Amino acid sequence: MQIQKSYQTDGEKGTLYVVPTPIGNLEDITIRALKVLEDANAVLAEDTRNTGKLLHHFELKKKMISYHEHNKMARQDQILELLNNGQNLALVSDAGMPGISDPGYEVVQAAIQAELPVVVLPGANAALSALVGSGLPTDHFYFYGFLPRKKKDRDQALQLLQSIDTTFILYESPHRIEDTIKILEESLGDRQVAIARELTKRYEEYIRGTIPEIADWIPGHTIKGECCIVVEGIKDNPDKNWWIELTLKDHVKKVMELEEYSSKEAIKSVAKERNVPKREVYSAYHME
Repeated sequence: MQIQKSYQTDGEKGTLYVVPTPIGNLEDITIRALKVLEDANAVLAEDTRNTGKLLHHFELKKKMISYHEHNKMARQDQILELLNNGQNLALVSDAGMPGISDPGYEVVQAAIQAELPVVVLPGANAALSALVGSGLPTDHFYFYGFLPRKKKDRDQALQLLQSIDTTFILYESPHRIEDTIKILEESLGDRQVAIARELTKRYEEYIRGTIPEIADWIPGHTIKGECCIVVEGIKDNPDKNWWIELTLKDHVKKVMELEEYSSKEAIKSVAKERNVPKREVYSAYHME
């Protein structure tokens, strides 16, 4: 167990500040974020060119250290050494909150384990903006981020998302949005969805409707800018998991009766519905 105060007063060790940056509109940066960036000994930047433009806009001249997906582990020892030597560091991503579908989690964890102070500033975040603007329920929600690229991993993720009964949020790039919506249509069917793009920018846009409606609409339109996809959770279904109190064997028999399936077809159906290996259902059905 660890109880750690975020702020040090002895000045012997530096602080790692996690600083959200605007997701589009530069006026969304906070006064506190600007002060932390100004006072930091160095800025840990996902892309130094992108962060350089932000710092230049606010007339801040700061030392930058690249910290991104491909070098984050190699940089970690250097960052911890700087913090241990009393350097205050500001961690930023290209846009929004570091650590949310962006590098950050690992160095925050390493600093905590090294008993170094970590201070997280509140600020811009695309997922929450899209969620509230979607018009879908916000009392509970699930953030997933980018779907995996590999089909096997993506199918596993979709299997999880199919069963979630709260609004959930995905991120997607503009050149993959059409394929992703088609995949969601195949997996989730007729649910409400909102695509939020170019958030906080001049051409901010929300595209709202059912998944099939948007799947039909997208091919004739150009989608630019990073997208947030906000999807309705599974609707209440009184027949969902009707088999919950049945044994595997009885479940197979019931499916054979209701659907007029062969035992082979019923075993396959039960395995899919319960998300268990087909061989497990087969063994249960043929057990004496």
